[in-house]
Amino acid sequence: MTKYTFFRKKVTLNAGGRLIDLSSPKVMGIINITPDSFFADSRKPGVDEALKQAEKMLTDGATFLDIGAYSSRPGAVDISVQEETDRLLPVVEAIAAQFPEAIISTDTFRAGVAEAAIRGGAHIINDISGGMLDGDMFAIVARLQVPYILMHMKGTPQTMNQLAEYDDVFGEVFDYFISKYSELKRLGVHDVILDPGFGFAKKAEHSYELMSRMNEFNMLGLPVLTGISRKRMIYGLLGNTAEEALNGTTALNTIALTKGTNILRVHDVKEAVEAVKIWEAYQI
Repeated sequence: MTKYTFFRKKVTLNAGGRLIDLSSPKVMGIINITPDSFFADSRKPGVDEALKQAEKMLTDGATFLDIGAYSSRPGAVDISVQEETDRLLPVVEAIAAQFPEAIISTDTFRAGVAEAAIRGGAHIINDISGGMLDGDMFAIVARLQVPYILMHMKGTPQTMNQLAEYDDVFGEVFDYFISKYSELKRLGVHDVILDPGFGFAKKAEHSYELMSRMNEFNMLGLPVLTGISRKRMIYGLLGNTAEEALNGTTALNTIALTKGTNILRVHDVKEAVEAVKIWEAYQI
């Protein structure tokens, strides 16, 4: 693992001119504008359904709404840029218009889709590929000057399961973050959030090893996002299903909070907000 200098962790985020204080952990609600996301209840394929879900999540305490129109579950069907844009943009525009207080993240690895979403009212780009699936992504982020969620993955959603092999998973992810952040910083990107990519080109044992060492990512001085909501690493271990994995998700989110995560990306906002409140009370 590359040696890196420890420095103070950044805990603020400028999203659409609003300064977000991440020293108190925040919750990001997932809205999937897809017919095939792995958790069926998260699928909100129409504008009206998405607006209802957005309202519920904001009422339940979400700071961010993460809207995606391309399913990134293992083996998901690839769709065109046009289809992804046609799904995503009306929902982003509708939520931005109806809920101007919402901070919208767009979940896409395509630079053109990301730019359209930002111009349609989104504030953050959440890229599962860390710029590897679209060579224009980092330049777009730099030009738009928006926060960027940098996730670790290998391959594509269609191939990542075949690439889940590591000699040192933490070291590889850590060095990946150093390399990618250096590139983003050189381009003038100011706000970067790290996401270890639980379940993306990682077996359950890899994901749990990353979770056990999450606090070490704080050495990079950047906010950290945890996205483990209802994933196979939970329901596979417990022998149940994604639909039954809420309790396990809450347990693992609480562990992530003890490891210094700043954002919990979840399907179930109310329960995550409650976990944050209890964790914060425990810190007093």
